[in-house]
This record gives sequence, structure tokens and C-alpha cells, in this order.
Amino acid sequence: MARTDINRSGELEVFVRVIETGGFSAAARSLEMTPSAVSKLVARLEQRLGTRLLQRSTRQLQLTPEGCAFYERGLRVLADLEEAERCASAHAEPRGRLRVNANVPFGQHFLLPLLPDFLQRHPQVGVDLTLTDEVIDLLEQRTDVAVRAGPLKSSSLVARRLGATRMMIVAAPAYAARHGLPANADALLAHNRLDIGHARSVQGWPLLQDGQQQRVLPSGNARASNGDALRQLVLGGLGLARLAAFQVQADIAAGRLLPVLEDANPGDLEEVHAVFLGQGGYLPLRVRAFLDFLVENVDLTQPRGSAGRWPAAS
Repeated sequence: MARTDINRSGELEVFVRVIETGGFSAAARSLEMTPSAVSKLVARLEQRLGTRLLQRSTRQLQLTPEGCAFYERGLRVLADLEEAERCASAHAEPRGRLRVNANVPFGQHFLLPLLPDFLQRHPQVGVDLTLTDEVIDLLEQRTDVAVRAGPLKSSSLVARRLGATRMMIVAAPAYAARHGLPANADALLAHNRLDIGHARSVQGWPLLQDGQQQRVLPSGNARASNGDALRQLVLGGLGLARLAAFQVQADIAAGRLLPVLEDANPGDLEEVHAVFLGQGGYLPLRVRAFLDFLVENVDLTQPRGSAGRWPAAS
């Protein structure tokens, strides 16, 4: 029989908080405990389980394989408890810290304009937002929700689809005045084709020529770390780039950018998903509320931060 003097949910909450905050001291501050009390509690938990959950060093804490499994299951248990309390109380509200990661274009055009509405709707939730086009490990980075564009790789993550956007090649009028614009896919090879610095899931720019689809690899004199930085290079007249329509529709409407080879655009769509750790349907209320908010408010054909609209493909 289990000992009744062990507060298992309390231990679990402290352990999860250590992982989410990245250390004993930060967890102690958020829980209004002393660092030594948090450290002793985790050590007692490891002793009771008979396994090491954390590898400790002077610089960081790292989960062991057993600790990783315990953390993932612990999140589900705590989410289940939160859901049970919510069901028992008609006045339960989402609360706590929400950690969100998104690619830079989506963050600039959608998340930043939408977050004030979300936080006003849920005043007991706080958001830590990181914008990067690099694909992160949600568990390692202690992230609740990540927004990713492009094909999803098979993984343990759960995804909710937010929509899809057309991709298009664009250039600035200044570039067109100096170099002209390509008439077909073959002519594109003579132009400065800018791209992202990190690997994409699908390589090359797909274009139709003579009824056949071919891919033109970008090969330019500059790369950018993210899609919005790449857009800035194009606006500066450096070269051409293939970007999401929602990134450039306002620029096209204002004459700052020109669509290139639209008659050869195959009309392929890049899907956007919100991914999260939530197998079995167990989600903290704050995460569920945020996902529902994104699905309700994100329209990839009309970013909140843009003026003007580029017509969707028919």
C-alpha cells in the first residue's frame, strides 16, 4: 500500500517546474520555496523511484532518458488534474506561463498582432514567445506550442492545422530596373536567387515550363536566417526570393514588390501547423485555450499585420 504521507502531485509539480524553468533556483522562486528545499524534494523523488531523473552540472540540468519519460507522463497527469478541477468548477480559468515558439514570418504577421487579444481574454495567462525559423525540440526547450510551416515529420508531437499559404517568387522594382525579370524557369537561372541559410524540408523552387514541373535551386550571393530577414533583402533590391504569400501581399499591393513568374507558379501550398506534446488528449487548460484561439483567429489569406490582400489561388 502506498504511503499516505507522500504528496505525489506536489512532488510532480515541483519536478515539472524545475524542468520548465531550467533550474532549482528559478523553480524555487516561482513556487516560493528555497532552492535547497526544491533540490531535496527532487532527490527524495529520485530515491523513492530508484532512478536518476536529472544529470546535474554547474551550468545546466539535463534530463536522463528515465527523467524524460517521467516528465512527459507527469505533464499528462498534471493536465488531467487541471482538467478535473476545471470540470468541477464552472469558473475555472486558464492560468500559468505559456511558452510559444514560432517561425519569424508567422510570428511577425500573426502572433504579435493577435497576442494582445489572447492575453486580454485570458488575464491569468502569461506568454513567453520565441521567434526562430529553426526547428526546435519542444521537450528540450520546455516549449508548450510551436508553429511550424511545411510538411510535418513523423514524431510523437500532436498537430492542429492552422491553414495553408501559397508560395510565390518576388523581386523589388529596383532589382527589375537593373536586371530585368525572367520570362521562364530557364531564364531564372541567370538571376540572383536568395534563400534561407538553414536546410528546408523541400529543396528548390517548383515552376511549370512546357507543361512540366521542374525545380530551380536557389543560388545567390546572400542568405538570411529567417523568412522575414530574407524579405528585407528582397525589398532592398538584392535579388529574388520565394516567400509565403502572406509575407508579401501588402508589399505587392503597395508596389514595393513585384510577383515573378506567376504564370508558371504551380500553386503549391505550404501548410502551417501548431504542434505540441499532448498524446492521449491531456492538455493544460492554458495550452488548449491558446490552440483554440489560433484556430479561431488565424487566417493565412489575411494577416492582422498587413494592409492589402493578395487574392488566393482559384
